[in-house]
Amino acid sequence: MPDTFWFALEVTLNGLMAGVMYALVALGFVLIFKASGIFNYAQGVLALFAALTLVGIMEGQVPFSHLINAVFGTSLHHIGFKVPALLAILLTAGVMVILAVLVERYILKHLVNQEPIILFMATIGLAYFLEGLGDVMWGADIKTLDVGLPKGISDTIEATTYDLFGYGFFIDKLDIVAALVAALLVTTLTLFSQYSKQGRALRAVADDHQAALSVGISLRFIWVLVWSIAGIVALVAGIMWGSKSGVQFSLSLIALKALPVLMLGGFTSIPGAIVGGLIIGMGEKLFEFFIGPLVGGATENWFAYVLALVFLVFRPQGLFGERIIERV
Repeated sequence: MPDTFWFALEVTLNGLMAGVMYALVALGFVLIFKASGIFNYAQGVLALFAALTLVGIMEGQVPFSHLINAVFGTSLHHIGFKVPALLAILLTAGVMVILAVLVERYILKHLVNQEPIILFMATIGLAYFLEGLGDVMWGADIKTLDVGLPKGISDTIEATTYDLFGYGFFIDKLDIVAALVAALLVTTLTLFSQYSKQGRALRAVADDHQAALSVGISLRFIWVLVWSIAGIVALVAGIMWGSKSGVQFSLSLIALKALPVLMLGGFTSIPGAIVGGLIIGMGEKLFEFFIGPLVGGATENWFAYVLALVFLVFRPQGLFGERIIERV
């Protein structure tokens, strides 16, 4: 077969891998939406904050060191030793759980039964607050994140595909790890949502806050639980994206890439987040490969949003979203 075919197949595989990275961010949005019925604008910033915290802990950096030094005239920067990656990840997960408790206590519990737009605006304020907090805590410089994940082109896949097809595929090892992690997350979260008592309570809270309270479901516990899970999912996404492109404040913009994923997969479907991510990732790569040269390139910047617009017109609930039927 011609090399063009194999190159297109390689582009498709890389697109699927990129879609998995998008889906990791979209999972956090789905979890919050299933629990509260709102779009959590702060999910992308949660990934940034988690990645910043992880790097800071691993490097042994003193939180708020710049602020402390400015106020007290000290020269504190590091505690003198580095923290192993696994321990740092566990500590960061603990920080995300504490953050979930604080968000529930000081924001969400005051907004029970409020309109969804009010909750949405609260998440916008939370996003900017966390972005500023991350800056003050850990600094605004670009950071390198290395937790020991494999990086670079997979020599095994390149050699195997060359032997089989006469054309070596270039697949990033980190993308393969991300795909495996995403599959594990989706399986775990789907089982949790469908078969656990807390998962059923989560769906009840999303349907009606007051009704859930009337049958003895603790709204505060459910919100802490789901924001904790979303924070840990954000940590996983932050690790993958931070390992791939460094930890910088533009990392928070990955939330924008998750929007088309949610529109395709549906805001209430955990498997839909993965399927939507795969469609977006593969679609934008193939569109750039076949159509990009004809229109001047750079189609990856807008293809996903155009595709999402088409879905909004013809299937606004997404591929796996729940169809809303209103009787008049």
